[in-house]
Amino acid sequence: MAENRLDRQFNPEKKNQVWASDVTYVWTCEGWLYLAIGLRQPDKGLIHHSDRGSQYASKEYQKRLTRNNMVCSMSRKGNCWDSPVERFFSSLKREWIGDTLYRTRQQAMADIREYVAIYYNAKRLHSTLGYQTPVNFEKTLNRVSGSV
Repeated sequence: MAENRLDRQFNPEKKNQVWASDVTYVWTCEGWLYLAIGLRQPDKGLIHHSDRGSQYASKEYQKRLTRNNMVCSMSRKGNCWDSPVERFFSSLKREWIGDTLYRTRQQAMADIREYVAIYYNAKRLHSTLGYQTPVNFEKTLNRVSGSV
């Protein structure tokens, strides 16, 4: 298993230095929907932080990290506080899903996409971002880094 390179330091010095991943489950009338945070093409040397779940510890996943020049970091065993993604999943379930019972996995996926794209990233203010939305925060970052 990989060491915990983040050690709960969730504020990287520059953009695309660290990505965190995790998996959660959402119940539907068709059974469980497994939800994972998706990744886009990483910068070389990016730290990929996850828990020690079998998905992330598998040889195939580790090979993919290596192929993409990513450095693996894993939370300590059984310690949910080591992953900032746990907070995202908590917000999703508390603020959006609540007691909703989705009839189909497709219905759940569409609703969760709406939460992420329309509400969480574009409307919801985040205290850790100075009470900005992620969309506005990233625009500000791009303006600042583009002028340097």
